[in-house]
Amino acid sequence: MSSALPGFQAAFDAHLAGRLDEAERGYRQTLEADPHHADALHLLGVVLLSGGVWAEAEALIRWAISLRDDASFHANLADLLMKRRRIPEAEAACRRAIAIDAGCALAHFLLAEAANGAARVAEAEQTYRRAIACQPDLIAAHNNLGTLLMSVNRLDEAVAMFHSALAVDPHYIHALYNLGMAQLRSLRLDEAETAFRRALDVRPDHRDALHNLATTYKLAGRYAEAEHCYRQTLASHPDFADARFNLGILLLMLGRLDEAWPHAEARYSPQRHQKHVPPPSGTPQWQGEPLEGKSLVLWHEQGYGDCVQFARYAPLLKARGVRHLTLMCPEPLKPLMTTLDGVDQVCTHTSEIGPSDYWAYPMSMPLQFGTTLDTMPASLPYLQALPERIARWRVRLGTQPGIRIGLVWKGFAENAHDATRSLPGLAPLAPLWDVPGANFFSLQKGQGEDEAAAPPAGQPIVNLGSDITDFADTAAIIAQLDLLITVDTAAAHVAGALGKPCWLMLPRDWTDWRWLLERDDSPWYPGVMRLFRQSDSRDWPDVAERMAQTLRQTTH
Repeated sequence: MSSALPGFQAAFDAHLAGRLDEAERGYRQTLEADPHHADALHLLGVVLLSGGVWAEAEALIRWAISLRDDASFHANLADLLMKRRRIPEAEAACRRAIAIDAGCALAHFLLAEAANGAARVAEAEQTYRRAIACQPDLIAAHNNLGTLLMSVNRLDEAVAMFHSALAVDPHYIHALYNLGMAQLRSLRLDEAETAFRRALDVRPDHRDALHNLATTYKLAGRYAEAEHCYRQTLASHPDFADARFNLGILLLMLGRLDEAWPHAEARYSPQRHQKHVPPPSGTPQWQGEPLEGKSLVLWHEQGYGDCVQFARYAPLLKARGVRHLTLMCPEPLKPLMTTLDGVDQVCTHTSEIGPSDYWAYPMSMPLQFGTTLDTMPASLPYLQALPERIARWRVRLGTQPGIRIGLVWKGFAENAHDATRSLPGLAPLAPLWDVPGANFFSLQKGQGEDEAAAPPAGQPIVNLGSDITDFADTAAIIAQLDLLITVDTAAAHVAGALGKPCWLMLPRDWTDWRWLLERDDSPWYPGVMRLFRQSDSRDWPDVAERMAQTLRQTTH
């Protein structure tokens, strides 16, 4: 690097020391003496880049490039262009830098960032690794490769990358936090706690570390500590919607429903970026106002099972005097939902809904009706199978002797916790096949459907799921079964709403709030829902063996 002019080296030293104002003055003085000093032009541009003075920074770096075709000049130009979201130009600048110097770590790193941002996972991984090979102490490359690996569920590799980042700097806050997240997702709860605590030692006000420390405690069954951490997070960040929502979920799990419902309203804070159909503009959300003679739309939110579970509030709304009650739901639920008492209209598209006095989310009804464990509206059944659908499925179910048992062993693949709630396949259910007189029918749709079509040897099952078109079909089948055995998915709620016996297989980790803690029954579906929870071994065959033993006792 040229440093012939007096003052340039002092400016450069100030730059390295982080005294950027002093560095800027020194570089400008250098350029007054020599307007063509390429290094001063480039480094002044870098200083201005750090301050967000985009246009002048870009002009200076491009001027430097016109004077000397230098890899670091192109790499820092790429950095500016990336920050300005001019990605194709940034990639071109990176490739020019690498053409000049194949060992330019910053250029490789920025190319990896561009590939990562475009979800080109394999390319991003390979390019991060090149950057690390060029500069082993490039800590951001270790960290960002770790987050990439975590995003594709390669958690062990992600943990290793965060550890390698921390080997460069044990106090690097991003790697400490991300290490905690990877270990939390791996259910290495002791290690996650340690990582989050280390992050909080470095930055005591790290909101997300404290929030996820609370989640770590919740998963570990340390509920009082989890509640304390969630409340501590909210004390310093009262508008943090995730912490408020997760506090609500914890309180729901603990059965403290009256405390929980107000916090659960944070689920649709704009901060949480939840995907849902936006409610009608110009129509007020119902907040408990008198409903006599009014029209109201129950606006669909979240999954199929949530819609089925909270549809039970429709008759209560009618009892408050609602003149016209519209239920909005996904298309596959519409035929079944037409059997719900109290609903005047079932819609699947916003265009079908006329002017209304109010709209409301179904999952906000427990708050408005003050629902507790003792006041839960749980009169069953509140949905009915359609007679014509029952007739359609009667032949498929056959007339063989014994008991009819429906099976659903996988949920929706895109659920955040599907890996824990869904079974890996039919094989863990093998203890059920030996129950005398049991006939098994698959209601599995989507993932797992192929396994029902060609079950492993010794696992007798009739595949119905491939011909199910909507939840009215599901209901018609369940209505003719003696029992449904399912993971935590919408079919369980359909069975419960029909008042049909349902055995629910629940995971040890990330168990949904609505099943509470330790209970083997559900107040939402009294008398029909039985819960079979994983033990600490997290073993599905053990759950199946317990169900098989119970079946033998009840059918003996």
